[in-house]
Amino acid sequence: MRRALFPGSFDPLTLGHYDIIKRGITLFDELVIAIGINADKKYMFSLEERTKFIEEAFKDEPKIKVVTYQGMTVDFCKEIGAEFILRGLRNPADFEFEKAIAHTNRKLSEIETVFLLTSSGKSFISSSIVRDVIRNGGDYTGLVPDTVVVKR
Repeated sequence: MRRALFPGSFDPLTLGHYDIIKRGITLFDELVIAIGINADKKYMFSLEERTKFIEEAFKDEPKIKVVTYQGMTVDFCKEIGAEFILRGLRNPADFEFEKAIAHTNRKLSEIETVFLLTSSGKSFISSSIVRDVIRNGGDYTGLVPDTVVVKR
């Protein structure tokens, strides 16, 4: 079985993430969406909210599993038997950053990183931009799946 891990904070899940996940499930037998937990990070949405956003968005997709994890991504990949890490690239800056992480992960383990380019109409979307729109009372609905609902 070809199992891939798609790690992130998903604070919140965006249409960019959604695009990568939908395209990623065509490449793997199972795609584990792993919500990383970082005690030093301040999240806009609780872990429960982020999990619900993702689970609801993919409730009809049997190839997707949603989990949480702490620690190094490569260690978690080994723990769950994932051979691949899936990452999305929006722009050249993402590539340079993700390339360094992929090389480090490859040095630490046998895990391969697979990159998908975000669809052009979604390449401008980032979680930090979405959070800024939400903080300032803007209309975020065109940037996230329908399952992301702000109750503030």
